[in-house]
Amino acid sequence: MGRWRGCFYVLMVSIIVILGGAEGQLAEKFYGITCPNVELIVQQAVSTKFSQTFVTIPATLRLFFHDCFVEGCDASIMIASPNGDAEKDSSDNLSLAGDGFDTVVKAKQAVEAMCPGVVSCADILAIATRDVVVLAGGPSYNVELGRRDGLISKASRVAGNLPEPDFNLIQLNTMFAKHNLSQFDMIALSGAHTLGFSHCDRFANRLYSFTPSKPLDPSLDQEYAKQLMQMCPQNVDPSIAINMDPVTPRTFDNEYYKSLVGGKGLFTSDQVLFTDKASEGTVSDFANNAFDFNGAFVTAMRKLGRVGVKTGNQGEIRLDCTRFNS
Repeated sequence: MGRWRGCFYVLMVSIIVILGGAEGQLAEKFYGITCPNVELIVQQAVSTKFSQTFVTIPATLRLFFHDCFVEGCDASIMIASPNGDAEKDSSDNLSLAGDGFDTVVKAKQAVEAMCPGVVSCADILAIATRDVVVLAGGPSYNVELGRRDGLISKASRVAGNLPEPDFNLIQLNTMFAKHNLSQFDMIALSGAHTLGFSHCDRFANRLYSFTPSKPLDPSLDQEYAKQLMQMCPQNVDPSIAINMDPVTPRTFDNEYYKSLVGGKGLFTSDQVLFTDKASEGTVSDFANNAFDFNGAFVTAMRKLGRVGVKTGNQGEIRLDCTRFNS
């Protein structure tokens, strides 16, 4: 009898340890019982939004990056504050296109109609991000789920936590390493710049004030620089936007890396991936091999989706993605 009790005690402790260890883990089939059709519901909402505007794709993809790099992947970027002091109100986030936010809100409403109070906004954003990559012709991948929505969203906590367009390789690696993302992951994730656009003021220094002796960044292809100057003259309207990928801006492919090899990276932080010998090899490989890039991108996106996640009893399941429950 005593031996049986001892075995039972060991068994119970083992179960508690296993369950405790699993609490902080994401799982692909997390909603298998509670909301089995969640991915289909989100996919349909994303497709509907995409049929209205292509901006859905780059806007949602960028939203996911900006969310995960501040407070972790917890949909803190979605909060709308009446005081204008939430994460989305930071100067670094003001350029985020509204269509990304609207995509998540619409998908959340569709999910709530079928599975009320079950699926987090953070998970919906993660699923929607995968879906827009696929809509643009990129690779599909299984999304790990089980995130809960964060309870902190402050503009003051954004500065210094997002990559800047003038970063060098060391600065990029340092920022990504804080989130357990390697240089290889960083270069693969930078490939998201194959979609979307940027405003002229984010790279104007490369055209007009790079250094006192060389106003034009010498790493820029000369013909490309002339095109950029025509589209972005000095003192241009700040709302003017330029495609990040000058060749196939609406297709998820490896043209971004081919552009870097040709001196046509829009940001300094893009072009440095090729001009720095420490990263040049990876860029050349991705430029020559779309299969290698797609595989690296999928792996890096899954790693990014684990950054700072709240699980178990942490955070909440927001009923409205734009406001905390309480």
